[in-house]
Amino acid sequence: MENNLICQNEINRKIKYFSSKEKLPIKNWVKEERPREMLIQKKPENLPLSKLFAIILRTGKEGSSAEELAQLLLNRFGSLRKIDSAPVSELLKIKGIGLAKAAQIKAALELGKRLIRENAQKIRKIKNPTDAINYVAEYYGPYLRDYEKEFFFVILLDIKNKPIDNIEISKGSINSTVVDPKEIIKYATLKSASSIILVHNHPSGETIPSDDDIELTNQIKKACEIVGIKVLDHIIIGKNFDDTYSFANNKKI
Repeated sequence: MENNLICQNEINRKIKYFSSKEKLPIKNWVKEERPREMLIQKKPENLPLSKLFAIILRTGKEGSSAEELAQLLLNRFGSLRKIDSAPVSELLKIKGIGLAKAAQIKAALELGKRLIRENAQKIRKIKNPTDAINYVAEYYGPYLRDYEKEFFFVILLDIKNKPIDNIEISKGSINSTVVDPKEIIKYATLKSASSIILVHNHPSGETIPSDDDIELTNQIKKACEIVGIKVLDHIIIGKNFDDTYSFANNKKI
């Protein structure tokens, strides 16, 4: 009888705790429910997004915990990608998120993108179109996929086809950008590049090249041939990780 009473009291305590925990600061939660302790014990990959964001936010707002604030953030935007692409002004519309918390969120997401970019920077040689697509997907993808304007970049490679620099050539409207082949040749010459890869995004998400894309590629290729620089590929980036179009893969270069 006594043991049953002890068990019932423990159950009642836990019911009371879980029904009111959102009103408590996280530091007052039972240890196994605190996000930081859970991350250490269970590893980051096993935590839900709300707990990971709670660790970044650190504190909640009056009457709610950091985890509840994180849930508001996730419900408002729906995905990490949408949070990442949202301007700070949109984050500030969530009650409880000020400039400091918005900066913490943006910094954390930027670290994730730079981690992906590190993989691309380790590549020693681009041997074929598949290598080029993978490099572009990792180096540019996290940034270009959600841009609302069209950006044009050039990857400069040395004589062994190792990337030596990435140059922004221009940015334009939602469906076009102005590119001067002389600018590309200038940067390639300054860096003693032997070959280049052209990169640009289509904000529409459609990666099939337009007639203008094809014409521009041919212009750049002819201009580079005069000075002995090879154009290895032109890659168009869409909205998703695997949305890319390679001129080389499609025998258009």
